[in-house]
Amino acid sequence: MKYGAILRACRDRIGMSQEQLAERLHRSRSAISKLENDQQELDVRTLTQWAEITGAREVVVAFICGIDGLSILQSLIPMIGG
Repeated sequence: MKYGAILRACRDRIGMSQEQLAERLHRSRSAISKLENDQQELDVRTLTQWAEITGAREVVVAFICGIDGLSILQSLIPMIGG
């Protein structure tokens, strides 16, 4: 599953930089970039921490329920600008 754009949308929605998120997740900025560009596999623990930090728990629920990425992005994008 492609999840990078969704992860980035969650981060962008709260105005957090890759560096800030990396610090909170105890990862490098490079690792965050790789996740957001689908160059590294996402593990469940990182997904749940990402969702907790960005306040996007609905994303984890959507992933678990098998909702497609486009539907998730459509629900996040209006929130980014607001």
